Amino acid sequence: MIKDIIIIKDGLPLLNKHFSERGDSTGPNKSFTQGDSLIMVSGFFTALNSFSDSFDDLGTISELKLSNNDLKLSFLKDPSIPNLIYLATYNDTSKSVNVLRTLRKIAQTFMRKYDINKILNWNGKRDYFDSFGDILAFFVEEERKEREGQFKERVIDLFKTVEDKINEESNFKILKHNISEDPNLPEYCRKIPKFSSPKKINPKYYLTGDTSINVFHRINGRRSIGQITQELELQHEQVYNICKNLVKLGFINLH
Repeated sequence: MIKDIIIIKDGLPLLNKHFSERGDSTGPNKSFTQGDSLIMVSGFFTALNSFSDSFDDLGTISELKLSNNDLKLSFLKDPSIPNLIYLATYNDTSKSVNVLRTLRKIAQTFMRKYDINKILNWNGKRDYFDSFGDILAFFVEEERKEREGQFKERVIDLFKTVEDKINEESNFKILKHNISEDPNLPEYCRKIPKFSSPKKINPKYYLTGDTSINVFHRINGRRSIGQITQELELQHEQVYNICKNLVKLGFINLH
């Protein structure tokens, strides 16, 4: 999560806000937002930014990792105002790309809210920008909700994948059991079509008709011709003939 947001102008903290686990600023202050540390951090990143600007080949520094804790630092330079930097500290629960996107939103909103001359001619008094702290809290909370939403989506997708796998294996066992016990099925129904090459093939380039394409997509090296027939509710001979054509094309083998 995002722990701190600091807006720096000319090496001085123009505005800073610390956030607790729920995205508000009610938690205790950390080292980055305490008086002396805040001044040192602001001066350090201004100097670091000026250093990177002096060497075109180095590019722009946008992220740092601290070795003694889990905090990372992401910062964004405003191209329209010299020495204006937006800095965020965050831990591993947030992705750097999301934090940087949050900083961009903050920067765009900050420039819309305040007259550029007010920012350029800032005299060091931070109370002028205090009202923007609520906007910082809004964007940090938005990042938290987005992060938690993405996590829930990943969990749901994982459970769905596991559920689909279980259902597929269960259906496969039922079909296999039914086919093996039916003595009236032609012998070829027990043959299992397997792809002869690991290379992915688009069947639409080679096959005509939805039925042939549907049979092609059912082939996975485990389903027999009889199982594919039952799943697609087709005739055994129809599926067998499609498989024979796929053999002639060199796409599959029958085992």
